[in-house]
Amino acid sequence: MVQLTALHYIYIFMVLIVMVTMAFRKDTVLPCIIGLFVMGYASSGSLVKGVQVIYNALIAAGKEFWGIIVVISLVVAMSHALRDIGADELMMRPIKKWMTNPTVAFFGLGFVMMLFSWFIWPSPSVALVGAIMLPGAIRAGLPAIWAAVAMNIFGHGVALSSDYFIQGAPAITAKAAAIANPMELIQASIPLWLTMSVVTVGCSYFMMRKEMKTFETVAATAEMEKPAKLSMGVWLVAVSTPLAFLVDVFIMYKYQLRGGDATALVGGTAILIMSFTAIIQHNFISSFEKITDYIRDGFGFGIKVFAPVIIIGAFFFLGSEGTAKEILGENATGLLSDMGLYLADRIQLSKLPVAVIQMVIGGITGLDGSGFSGLPLVGALAQTFSSAIEVNKGALAVLGQISAIWVGGGTIIPWGIIPVAAICNVNPLDLVRKNIIPVCIGFVATLIVALFIL
Repeated sequence: MVQLTALHYIYIFMVLIVMVTMAFRKDTVLPCIIGLFVMGYASSGSLVKGVQVIYNALIAAGKEFWGIIVVISLVVAMSHALRDIGADELMMRPIKKWMTNPTVAFFGLGFVMMLFSWFIWPSPSVALVGAIMLPGAIRAGLPAIWAAVAMNIFGHGVALSSDYFIQGAPAITAKAAAIANPMELIQASIPLWLTMSVVTVGCSYFMMRKEMKTFETVAATAEMEKPAKLSMGVWLVAVSTPLAFLVDVFIMYKYQLRGGDATALVGGTAILIMSFTAIIQHNFISSFEKITDYIRDGFGFGIKVFAPVIIIGAFFFLGSEGTAKEILGENATGLLSDMGLYLADRIQLSKLPVAVIQMVIGGITGLDGSGFSGLPLVGALAQTFSSAIEVNKGALAVLGQISAIWVGGGTIIPWGIIPVAAICNVNPLDLVRKNIIPVCIGFVATLIVALFIL
């Protein structure tokens, strides 16, 4: 049986301070820095160690975020090069023919993001879809913040919480729940996944329609722009860019490239396209300086966006056992996982409290911004609960999986949605505010359906 120590209560208190700070729409960097120092001091009893923990935590968090920072920076650098030469406008002309209004743009971005995320994972999909489709969606009248909502909800929510093709999430959850075949879990997930997806997407779209007053006017204005006369070099860049990314998708599918490998392919392609575009625009000799400028601008954007996120993420990574050991030492445990098990041990069991516990614990484990770190726990809890009361183990495991990934995967944790916010150039906290109501309504609807299935 898990016992909470003073360290757990200090962490809970600091998490509450961070949440209250967010509620008052203030930046949370300072509370996280204080939290890191207090946790370091409380775990070691040494002021020196408390100071060192701040730095060590930033290094650990930086390692987790560095791959995302690089790919976003390279895509931004490529986008600047395409914009300077006019290739971005040329690439968007075919898309503008079917992206006729914000509604089509919202669902078009969303469904493409979902399909890409199913096959190649959400992180590289953000860069791919953002680079090719985002400008066209915005020209169709879809505000950048709602483009971010569509990409985030469909990619990191709908696709990642199901993971029907790569099957990483159901495999982890099924193994922890002692379910031999992940397909059993996938089949059990369909009604809950559909409920969460349909309700959340529907609420998001309804909120967008309510907020926007002039759909057709904005789109019509975008269509009135006259295309400029472009050189053969611009046409070559405009045609080769989407073809290069399509080749990437084919290679990812053929050679089963996932996660970091897929992101590396996208990032490498982006920097090659940027370099090729600079050479086309400025000739080979003059491109030397221009390429450096593009790289500097891209990484300036990436670091500017991610700098506070590294500090915030560093504090919440203390909740995950792996990074907690790296930051606090080998004796550290997963603070969030411990709290989840503590709750499960002390609440009387029946279907309703079990379902609520599973959702709450999934959400708590998602606070570290991973989404996947809590899957072994919710799977193990489903196995434990199913041995204590008569309950559908597969559906219960899926309920925890949906909660963990929608929270931490993520759609309502600011440090988990940075890639989408960065590629759409919107404030992560603004994106969270758009997401939180639809996602919470989706959780309630999914819990209600789960009670009938369990």
